[in-house]
Formats: sequence, structure tokens, C-alpha cells
Amino acid sequence: MSEIVDQINHVHREVGTREVADGEARTVLLRRTYDAAIEDVWDACTDPERISRWFLPVSGDLKLGGHYQLTGNAGGEILRCEPPRLLAVSWLFGENPGFSEVEVRLTAEGGERTVFELEHIAVVPPEMWDQFGPGAVGVGWDGALLGLALHLTGEGAPADPEAWQASDEAREFMTRSSERWGAAYEASGAPAEVVAATTRATTEFYVPKG
Repeated sequence: MSEIVDQINHVHREVGTREVADGEARTVLLRRTYDAAIEDVWDACTDPERISRWFLPVSGDLKLGGHYQLTGNAGGEILRCEPPRLLAVSWLFGENPGFSEVEVRLTAEGGERTVFELEHIAVVPPEMWDQFGPGAVGVGWDGALLGLALHLTGEGAPADPEAWQASDEAREFMTRSSERWGAAYEASGAPAEVVAATTRATTEFYVPKG
């Protein structure tokens, strides 16, 4: 197993629900520890130049109450910003996105280690959840946490991200990620046959058979 694929093993995953004003929301939670000081991790998650190096280019009025836009992806409002521990944003994509928020929570663990938590809370259309389960967003967030890990260690993202996405290493990473989200879904109480179907659909979406 490559070092990049092994990054899957450093993440704890949980699946749950939460009541919000728009109804019942689904939640996915990722938690891992980085060998970096909390100030460094916070800066990597909030400085636009650094965000573009491990995630996506971001623009907008990047302050509390301002709006951000990730190139080709989500945008929204910065709801909470409490450096260096808490960042919460609305996470909106498409014409009728509905309720969707992301929270990043950081906790110092000693001088040079940081516990990173990312929770995505969203009201998901039933047909989408029934088809893909938590893996629909979970695999993407696993990729983001991988990018942050490589950035914090100075390795940086692959020189050609599109080529890497098609590589055997990336396909294995996404396959294992899909399987881990299936396990987290089952741990939340989902029936085994539902987990098997949603995991298969998620894997086929991210890792299509060539």
C-alpha cells in the first residue's frame, strides 16, 4: 500500500442525523490528527493562497458575514470565524442547494499536533441518499483531508491532479474511502444490504470501470 493510500487509515468517520430548520439533516464527520501546530493548520484552512495549494482556488469577501466562492465548486457565507479553533460556512452548490453547512473545528494536542474535525451537515434529497449514502460527499472530503496532509508536510499536491485522478493509486484511494464510508454508515445503524448497495454505487461513481 502506498503512503497516500495509507492516509485513509488516519481518519475517523461518523454518519448521523441532526434536526435543522429545514427538517432532518444528514451529517458526515471526519476527524484526524495532523503533526502541525494549531496556528499552522488554521492558517492553511483560512488563507486563500494556501487553500488554493491543497484544495481549490477561493475568492470573495473572506471575513465573518462575507461570501466565498470555490472555483467550480461550492460557495456560501462565512457564518462563524473564531481563530484558531472554529470556522463555519454555508456550503451551497447548484440552483436549489437547500440547507448545507460545513464546520471545521481544531483542537491543539500538545505544541505541534492538532486534532482536525470537519462536519458536513445537509438536508439531502432522499433519492440521492438512498442511492449513494454518505459516500457521495465523504469520498470528496477524504480527498480534501489528504490534500491538507500533503500540504502540511510540505509534499504538496500532485503536479498533474487530473492525471493522478486516473492513476491506480487514486482509484485505490477512492475505493478504500468508499468502503470506509460504508462501514461508518453501517455503524450508524444502516442495514447491511443498504450499505452494500450505496457503497457499490459510490465506488462506481468515483472509480468507473474503464
